Amino acid sequence: MSRRPTTRAMSSSMNNLDGSNGAASKDPSVTDPLLSSSAPKSPALEDESTKAKMQSAHDKQTLLLSGNTGHFSLIRALHLADFITEMNGFCGVMSIFSSLKYCLGDPADHAKLYWALAFLPFGLFFDFMDGKVARWRKKSSMMGQELDSLADLISFGIAPAVVGFSLGLRSTIDQVGLAFFVLCGLTRLARFNVTAQIIPKDASGKAHYFEGTPIPTSLGMDSIMAWWIYNGWVLDNVPLGVVGAGTAFEFHPIVAMFMAHGCLMTSRSLKIPKP
Repeated sequence: MSRRPTTRAMSSSMNNLDGSNGAASKDPSVTDPLLSSSAPKSPALEDESTKAKMQSAHDKQTLLLSGNTGHFSLIRALHLADFITEMNGFCGVMSIFSSLKYCLGDPADHAKLYWALAFLPFGLFFDFMDGKVARWRKKSSMMGQELDSLADLISFGIAPAVVGFSLGLRSTIDQVGLAFFVLCGLTRLARFNVTAQIIPKDASGKAHYFEGTPIPTSLGMDSIMAWWIYNGWVLDNVPLGVVGAGTAFEFHPIVAMFMAHGCLMTSRSLKIPKP
């Protein structure tokens, strides 16, 4: 005699077909593709998409730089932000040239010193804009990072030190103090390049804080030196005078301003929140 399946047996069979007594249907990780496609993307996914685009741009630039891609491949490999960074370096070089012109010309003509200082705020403008443009176009690269550090070293490290030398900090000890300032800036920029990938950042890739004073803060010293020039405090009239004049140990105490700023740049305990 045939037997009809009972209601309980039929229910059990349906549960087995649905997958382990309905466990699969209750699995929150399984979603309807139609529903998931209409769901808004999370900030994490958008961040991953931005990183992927930046990585693609980086890979393309690396290929242009390393491969045999014909003439002017270096120029074609540069992004718009890289050209803006180059303008930062240009301002620093022009500042150095203006300082040298003052050293070779009439000491009473301070126009060249003013020009030397005037180029540096423009360097800061280009330094600010290259990062903005890179994030806007979602194109960043290791080459851009290296260019940025080198341009900053010229405009905010070497150029202010050369202005200080031109103003009268010319003894051997003064030169050592100015060199110390430049090397501190160099070390800070190298540290930034090494730690740039691990410091905390927001969704746009912007770091949360500066570790030590950033090298563009040397513009504060530039404004002080502009005040000296305005008052004629240059060469023999440098503020705080000179110690050990005419000896091998001659130096100007004001050079300590450069050295103190160098120490602040290399500090690890000083963390300044980014605006």
